[in-house]
Order: sequence, then C-alpha cells, then structure tokens
Amino acid sequence: MRSPRRCSRNGCPRQAVATLTYVYNESTAVVGPLAAFAEPHTYDLCEPHARSLTAPRGWEVVRHEGEFEPPPPTTDDLVALAEAVREAARPAPRPPDEADVDPHTGQQTGRRGHLRVIPPSY
Repeated sequence: MRSPRRCSRNGCPRQAVATLTYVYNESTAVVGPLAAFAEPHTYDLCEPHARSLTAPRGWEVVRHEGEFEPPPPTTDDLVALAEAVREAARPAPRPPDEADVDPHTGQQTGRRGHLRVIPPSY
C-alpha cells in the first residue's frame, strides 16, 4: 500500500499538509496547500514546519492563511486498501495430505474441494 506523503524535513515522521516552493528570481518562499503531486524542487511540509518556516535575510515568505488539511484519499489509496482486504480474505494454502497423492504413481495431485486433478500419464 502506498504510504501518505511525509514531511521533507529530516527526521520528521509527520504527514505532509503543505508544499514549499522557492521563487528564486523574486527571493520568495511560498508555503501553500499540499500540491496534488510531488514535484521536483518543491518540499512537502507538516503543519508545524509549514507554520514555523523562516526564510534567509532579504527573502519574503508568502504563507497560506487558511487551515492546512490532510489530502483526501486518492483512488490509488482506495485501490491499495481494497487489494489489502482481498489479500487478507484469501484462504491460506494448506499443506498436501496423504489424500493428495495418487496411490498408483505416488505423484502429487492437485485438489480443489471435492475434485481432484490427476496429471496425465505418458
């Protein structure tokens, strides 16, 4: 299952809720809501890091004034969850027992419920 995007700050385990982008030619750091996709040259931040970000002297910080909310689940997340549930519901493979061995050839036979698959004899 795909994990949610995490804060880009070293050692921070929190979920990202904001994206930091630098506009170098204007000496500006922009902190806004989390971008739909992770892009090169942008940084995902958790709420505490997004709120406390400072910029170098001479730079301006433009910060989103509203609430930073976690992103809604994507279809990828929902598909991954459905696959995990489907995998957990699968019956565990059972080890072969003596009834799965052909008494004439001694070969293993496949078994599904009350049916038996007997390998062809050549």
